[in-house]
Amino acid sequence: MQFTYDIKESNMLKTFLQKNHYSKRTISAIKHNGALLVNNQLVTVRKQLEIGDVLTVQFGKETPSSNLIPHIKTLNILYEDDYLLVVSKPALQNCAPSRDHKHLSLVEQVLGYFNQLELSIVPHIVTRIDRNTSGIVIFTKHGFIHHLMTQTQIDKTYLCVCKGDLKDEGLIDAPIAREPSSIIQRRVDNTGKESRTRFKCLHRSQYYSLAEVRLLTGRTHQIRVHFQHIGHPIVGDDLYGGTHPTYGHQLLRCTQVSFVHPISQQKIEIKDEYKAIESIFNAI
Repeated sequence: MQFTYDIKESNMLKTFLQKNHYSKRTISAIKHNGALLVNNQLVTVRKQLEIGDVLTVQFGKETPSSNLIPHIKTLNILYEDDYLLVVSKPALQNCAPSRDHKHLSLVEQVLGYFNQLELSIVPHIVTRIDRNTSGIVIFTKHGFIHHLMTQTQIDKTYLCVCKGDLKDEGLIDAPIAREPSSIIQRRVDNTGKESRTRFKCLHRSQYYSLAEVRLLTGRTHQIRVHFQHIGHPIVGDDLYGGTHPTYGHQLLRCTQVSFVHPISQQKIEIKDEYKAIESIFNAI
């Protein structure tokens, strides 16, 4: 992967890279396993750029972790270009390997997809969702693009089925911290980090509500913890009070993401199929 820039103002190359969101780690990686060229001549970061120069930044080849085992299974691809891959993840699949689920993760499935296409690409996860949550996950095709995406605001919308008669709409503003007795579980606690979740009730039945949820912050288990906190745990979520005899995972799905593309600077909005959640709501 490489990028070309037409220099508009004089500057030291290192300063130019820093102004264009190249981190120290990225610059070091380029020096170690890439190249910097000005007007097709190899240079160092101390090169003084002049107006009219053409800078080419060449990134070195990335190598996937030896812990990842490529997994061949058809992906549900929602969006793809030279820099990003956005897919829909089913429930009961990890985004990345864990202690209890070492393989068959989504990142290994994406790596298998790239290998099938004979592409030397290492996937980098931008947005993770819980194993038992379904929906949209964003990957980048290079570490530098991942770095750029971490500087970008990503708006995420979810659908969930929760217990009880949820009010029409609201904002849950309650800090979240670790549960002291668990390495997994979280809880609302005044010592925790600021956490805000906005919701809107779409439909109600006798015992359940279907809600659209927007994350205003991004804490671990945020929606699950917040809905338990207001007395409406998500159906199927046995960790946060939503145990259900039929559903063994939380009925929670990331259905939409939007962000500014890190290269084209265009607004990207991606939607996922959500009829499954609505169908379940209508059936229970």
